[in-house]
Amino acid sequence: MNSELQEIQLACFSLGETLFAVDIMRIKEIIQQQNISKLPSPSRFLEGVINLRGAVIPVMDLRKRFGMPPAINTKTSKLLLVSLSRHVLALSVDDVLEVISVPVDQLKPPPEFEEMAGGECLLGVCLLGERVFMILDIDTLLSPSERPDVLSPYAC
Repeated sequence: MNSELQEIQLACFSLGETLFAVDIMRIKEIIQQQNISKLPSPSRFLEGVINLRGAVIPVMDLRKRFGMPPAINTKTSKLLLVSLSRHVLALSVDDVLEVISVPVDQLKPPPEFEEMAGGECLLGVCLLGERVFMILDIDTLLSPSERPDVLSPYAC
């Protein structure tokens, strides 16, 4: 039996017209947008925290992380709860689209632009028909100094 990974499942989501994807194995849950409690001294990308079944979860606005303007229509906004090493982080996205399976050999390296905000967070690119999905490396979304100190019972 060949133990090498042949295919990866990606959860796809949008931020405006830009399409992104993240490894489905890193997603704990997808929920509707919630009321966010603001932080007393907000970081560059963390909007605040939510209370999810008694657990305090920090929320990152991915639009801010990638230098995009605020969303105009937030009716379809969702929160992707993703696993970091010892924490759970909620990613605010415009909409969750679908889960796709992609052969690993069809993943492409990310584009290299010196001025691209958040470019260091891209693992690669996935081409699916006419659509291009930017694959996120969620472990690089926050610098070590920005990592939440809050360990919730919901943590990994």
